[in-house]
Amino acid sequence: MPDTKTLWRWLWTQTFWRLRLGALGARSMLYRPILVANPRHIKIGSRTAIRDHARLEVLMRPGVDWQPILKIGNNVNIEQGVHIVCHCDVTIEDNVSITPYCVIVDTVHPYDPPDHLTKIGARLPQLRSHVRIGRGTFIGAHAIIMPNVTIGEQCVVGAGSVVTKDVAPYTVVAGVPAQAVKTYDRNNQIWTYHRP
Repeated sequence: MPDTKTLWRWLWTQTFWRLRLGALGARSMLYRPILVANPRHIKIGSRTAIRDHARLEVLMRPGVDWQPILKIGNNVNIEQGVHIVCHCDVTIEDNVSITPYCVIVDTVHPYDPPDHLTKIGARLPQLRSHVRIGRGTFIGAHAIIMPNVTIGEQCVVGAGSVVTKDVAPYTVVAGVPAQAVKTYDRNNQIWTYHRP
């Protein structure tokens, strides 16, 4: 039997957020405080927990030919202080773990020309972009996932890493920028280590 606090959190999620999100699966919970921008463009699967102080920001912009979508799968845990910015397409597949204070962004702030009247922090590109995190992947604390990155299934991203390029399935990456440390060979059931 869940405690009273858990029960109230579940009721709040399943009533308040079910009316606002694009989709919300059974037994999912959002913890307060939380920042959610443009919730109609966010779909969350079942048995997913999004902890306090997370930020789920979908950017709605005039003049682009797409509708942004942030998709979070089933049995995902997104821990405290995680910041996700979706300008076009962010997909987090089933059974992913995102540990505290990670940042996932599918956009950048163009800085050319630097003397433009619009401040750099308010500029966004007019190009489609994406981030995809494959099922079963684990992302260590304070990691940053940059735009146009696909992380394969069952990967591990080391704490504090900055992922700037695609990661093959069953691979451990670490560092700034993140580099492959080892890859699991499923046929032979052994790890292959990468030279630095």
